[in-house]
Amino acid sequence: MSGLKKRTSNSSAEREEDRQVTEKMLSPSGGVGEKGDQGGAPGGDPNNAAVAGDGGIVLKKNITLLNGVALIVGTIIGSGIFVTPSGVVKEAGSVGLSLVVWTVCGVFSTVGALCYAELGTTITKSGGDYAYILEVYGSLVAFLKLWIELLIIRPSSQYIVAYVFATYLLKPLFPVCPVPEEGAKLVACLCILLLTFVNCYSVKAATRVQDIFAAGKLLALGMIIIIGFVKIGQGGVDRLLPENSFEGSRYEFGSLGMSLYSGLFAYGGWNYLNLVTEEMIEPFKNLPRAIIISLPIVTVVYVLTNLAYFTTLSPEQMLASEAVAVDFGNSHLGPMAWIIPVFVGLSCFGSVNGSLFTSSRLFFVGSREGHLPSLLSMIHPTLLTPLPSLIFTCLMTLLYAFSNDIFSVINFFSFFNWLCIALAIVGMMWLRYKKPEMERPIKVNILLPLSFVLACLFLIIVSIWKTPVECAIGFGIIATGVPVYFIGVRWQSKPKWMLHGIVSTTALCQKVMEVVPQAT
Repeated sequence: MSGLKKRTSNSSAEREEDRQVTEKMLSPSGGVGEKGDQGGAPGGDPNNAAVAGDGGIVLKKNITLLNGVALIVGTIIGSGIFVTPSGVVKEAGSVGLSLVVWTVCGVFSTVGALCYAELGTTITKSGGDYAYILEVYGSLVAFLKLWIELLIIRPSSQYIVAYVFATYLLKPLFPVCPVPEEGAKLVACLCILLLTFVNCYSVKAATRVQDIFAAGKLLALGMIIIIGFVKIGQGGVDRLLPENSFEGSRYEFGSLGMSLYSGLFAYGGWNYLNLVTEEMIEPFKNLPRAIIISLPIVTVVYVLTNLAYFTTLSPEQMLASEAVAVDFGNSHLGPMAWIIPVFVGLSCFGSVNGSLFTSSRLFFVGSREGHLPSLLSMIHPTLLTPLPSLIFTCLMTLLYAFSNDIFSVINFFSFFNWLCIALAIVGMMWLRYKKPEMERPIKVNILLPLSFVLACLFLIIVSIWKTPVECAIGFGIIATGVPVYFIGVRWQSKPKWMLHGIVSTTALCQKVMEVVPQAT
């Protein structure tokens, strides 16, 4: 009988706990679909946790200057420079003009990154473009940005890079035939699951992985560059002489535009550090320093790597090659040529890690602002990682393993990245005019954002001109986010049964994952 009373007492306590959780989640300060931070929770490990004033848990500032540089370098340098750097030479038509385009793209990306250094130190939230668009243009525009990022751009790009990693990892097992698609998909999924586990386990472990693999990429490209200079020293590279290097150049508006587009695609990721501003140690100092260090490094490495390729491969051979770096290695490394495919795979592995790390923070911030379920802005109290948003990012990425034509989906949004970047930088100039009192530790010359926005408009126009149907489909997919926004975010008077279902599901997931809301 006493045992029965004890069990009844425990059940009553559990019901009371559930009731308190429900009331807390339905309150205005922590409601589902409402803007604002969630309530605090008891602190975790003092060595890992940053504890808010009310004793609650927040993500600690773990990212150092070195981690920031590795994040930018490791995210920009993916598989493209090893596998398909031929997009630029295809449109430029000559060696000389290709190298000029690679240089211009590096300078252009550096200018954009400097503008984002001002944005990141003025609006000191994580979330990058999303946070800046939310600040300037309001909730709907920011939600549409987030909608496309979580639905298509982030998961599809992560899966593609993981698939390239899997292909190069398995290629030695299938030297004379294509790698089986099913096997590559399985290994790609295992790669994503492994890196998600690392990111869930520890922020420091994730940044350490990023540091190591970014260094490995630079080592591999450094080896290619050294071989290229040795080849130049040996002579026999007439195509690189000034009088020959610009033969066949294509200066038409469309060709130049597409060559710049291809080059800038290879530099994609220069703005990823702004997604984790809140986790940086001394962001006012380290954010601009990381940008100033990493972008020149990537630019020099990209230009010299392409110069090295041209010492061995003609533009025609590059266009015909399925993997330029592998063909380059086969020509010079003999029995050690296997090193290049290994480095390509490792490069992709590091890029997936960086993308998972930053994407999870984007969804974390989106949840905190009320645009995604409140569960995604919760933190594990001992691991001090955004566990739910990482698992969500992983699941969204794995869904693309069931797709047979991912690239066509990405082509619909060739304009989207530059449109969002242009909006963010226009917003920066608007804030200068509208809110001059805001603290701006960094303030770039106004000519930089003006010229950058004009260049973004040029890229958007070229994209729409060259692929009008794909862009129209892309705009249509973006529009699907409007009803989702009004139902999920703006509709506050949801029926009680719906709210109860949301709260019960959130509470269940919260207990399973053992996560707590972030402190205010």
